[in-house]
Amino acid sequence: MAKTMSARGVFLDRLRNAHAMKKQALSIMQPQLNRLEHYPEMSALRDRHIRETEGQIERLDVILSGLDTSASGLKDMGLSLSGSMAAVGHTLAGDEILKNSFANHAFENFEIAAYMSLITTAELSGAVSAVPALQQNLDQERRMAAAIADGLDAVTRLYLQLAASDEQADI
Repeated sequence: MAKTMSARGVFLDRLRNAHAMKKQALSIMQPQLNRLEHYPEMSALRDRHIRETEGQIERLDVILSGLDTSASGLKDMGLSLSGSMAAVGHTLAGDEILKNSFANHAFENFEIAAYMSLITTAELSGAVSAVPALQQNLDQERRMAAAIADGLDAVTRLYLQLAASDEQADI
């Protein structure tokens, strides 16, 4: 039998999911940042987005608190663990920087879709006061996705240049 949920219930569930998604993002980005010695532009971009992500988590916490609820520790822990495992998986690849770039671009677009849906859910559930903070998070994700896409050509070229030399190219 299907479980019925109010628009507010769906919004709160989606909000907790977004919080866990951001925890997952941090668990992916932080290990990558430590491994970007040959890609300073990507390192700076990743570092900036880690700080943005921490701000997004703070905004989500404020929204949750304002609705007299909190994040789901279980969801946060589960997605953080899966993010850490994903980050470790790419370290085994000879073309780690490329795989990370592809995966990061895909993840940013996943986050964009999640925030777009969350904003709609906020509006339909009457939680319109949450929309400006969610829109700020969405705008940051759109900028990050564009920056990754814009930098992919340069990352690929540098990877190939390093791979053809005695330098380590993967990170």
